[in-house]
Amino acid sequence: MKPLSIHDVHREGVELTLQSLLAYWKQHEHYAVAWSAGKDSTTLLTLIVHLVQAGHLPKPKKLYVFYADTRQELPPIQLAAEQIIAKLSELDWIEVIVVRAPLDKRFMVYILGRGVPPPNNNTLRWCTRQIKVEPMAAALETALEQLPGTALMLTGVREGESAIRDGRIAMSCSKDGAECGQGWYQQVLPEAKGIKGRIATLAPLLHWRVCWIWDWLKVWAPMPEFGGWPTQILADAYGGDEAEEINARTGCIGCPLAARDTALETIVAMPTWAHLSPLLELKPLYRWMRKPEQRLRKRGVERLKDGSIAKNPQRMGPLTLEARSQALEQVLDIQRRAGVDLINGEEEARIRELIEAKTYPDKWTGDEPRADLWLDAVYSDGSVQPILFRELVS
Repeated sequence: MKPLSIHDVHREGVELTLQSLLAYWKQHEHYAVAWSAGKDSTTLLTLIVHLVQAGHLPKPKKLYVFYADTRQELPPIQLAAEQIIAKLSELDWIEVIVVRAPLDKRFMVYILGRGVPPPNNNTLRWCTRQIKVEPMAAALETALEQLPGTALMLTGVREGESAIRDGRIAMSCSKDGAECGQGWYQQVLPEAKGIKGRIATLAPLLHWRVCWIWDWLKVWAPMPEFGGWPTQILADAYGGDEAEEINARTGCIGCPLAARDTALETIVAMPTWAHLSPLLELKPLYRWMRKPEQRLRKRGVERLKDGSIAKNPQRMGPLTLEARSQALEQVLDIQRRAGVDLINGEEEARIRELIEAKTYPDKWTGDEPRADLWLDAVYSDGSVQPILFRELVS
């Protein structure tokens, strides 16, 4: 029986990926993988390692793997990431760099310590940029500013993952002379000053179907011939044996931006992960924190530096100190019952320190009224409409 080869997977898809990589590989001195530990970027990472070890792709002097650790990953994804990192550490040509946001900008610290409300899809979608994109750009800049030449950043972006992403791909597929089918090569990525113009990105799995992703993770990658990767556990985070059919997308635990946390609901329905059911209490807690009773509100006319009046002079703002303290205790109770680490000791100490110091976001003092209290209406032109029957609401 002949040994298995990479062509036994999905010949057309893998060959196109390899052609994409070879087309740009020699144009750069350094190589890196942006790894979120999700299904697509994990497929990319393990496939590239196999291609190098099998001699299909030239072995780089160093492959940098930037792992975006948001501290909010679903437990099966976090467990798989830890196991994969352990295997990567055995290879002397790979360097894993764990990327986290600075302490004060981490998800829980930013909300409970500084008082910024949980993100939403309308006016306050701060999370992805702050806990993933900006730390990754900073880590790239730090790593590359000491190295001469250019770098190729490989990502697991695929078509069909979201309409917004597909729109960006459609607008960008002809940039920089790249041909369709060559993996969405772009010579523009982060705007970090130290690496501007020195890094290009390539998405060599752009054309992969989701069924190919699952075949690789559940069947091929775990085989010794392809690296013996512990990727089957990822199926749990996406629905177990029904992962392909459910096609659940994962994000942060109890993601405030999602109407429903399908991935978490699927996980806790499995006997192996049933102990995580207290995590289902996070979404209701985030909704509670966004209510007016837990927040402050600007009192009236607010003038900007140029003398103009703010467009929303009575906008709702940060969480009250009382709400933050209450939410902190609830999160700590949830993580204790679920047996996970949502807030570690360092983060808890910092949150309590910030609350004790009465820390608020910029332009807020904490002297503002609570957002559920009745106030005279103030309009963007500075006019005021007093409350009628004031004695009934005082």
